[in-house]
Amino acid sequence: MHVVTNYHVVREIGPQDLQVVFLDGGKDDDLPKREVLKGEVVGTDPFTDTAVIRVFSSGKRLVPMHPLPLGESAALEVGQSVYAIGNPFGLDHSMSKGIISGKSRTLDIGERPIQGCIQTDASINPGNSGGPLLDAAGRVIGVNTAILTASGTSAGVGLAIPVDTVKRNVELILKQGFVSRGFLGITFDAWSHSFESFVLLLFGKK
Repeated sequence: MHVVTNYHVVREIGPQDLQVVFLDGGKDDDLPKREVLKGEVVGTDPFTDTAVIRVFSSGKRLVPMHPLPLGESAALEVGQSVYAIGNPFGLDHSMSKGIISGKSRTLDIGERPIQGCIQTDASINPGNSGGPLLDAAGRVIGVNTAILTASGTSAGVGLAIPVDTVKRNVELILKQGFVSRGFLGITFDAWSHSFESFVLLLFGKK
């Protein structure tokens, strides 16, 4: 079994220290069940803040697991209701509700900006990273990853990696252990200067 989360959630965790916690609230009169299983990072993609974890399980499971259905992020509309699930400030099993307040946002948190992020006003706080962003039908449409704030507090705009991007990268990670992508290796400034020189040469100017 595999679990998807953010790269920044697992990047500083040692191979022997990675654990995945499962909770089951059960019925109203039941006590919540909790199960902790060992995990192993299969592969990561820092450029989209994505990581895939393999979860090891042996014997009888205490908490039944059912994968969440995946939606599509390409057709999302501003104003749609969304739900963010996570562990904000250590408060297990938390959910917040909001709407999609913007699309195609750019998140600059590393070597390369993440394009096409989903903006939401659903509360996303420390501990929500790596949790799913769901639509009203309970389908995963994104992975919560960051909050943009001018004050340095948790009051700000939440951003999630769109599920279409996550699905594509997870497939590559499971297939080859990493995400491969091509790039030119030149900068815009270098290209513009070369082009300018070419134009001057073409018209015979010095």
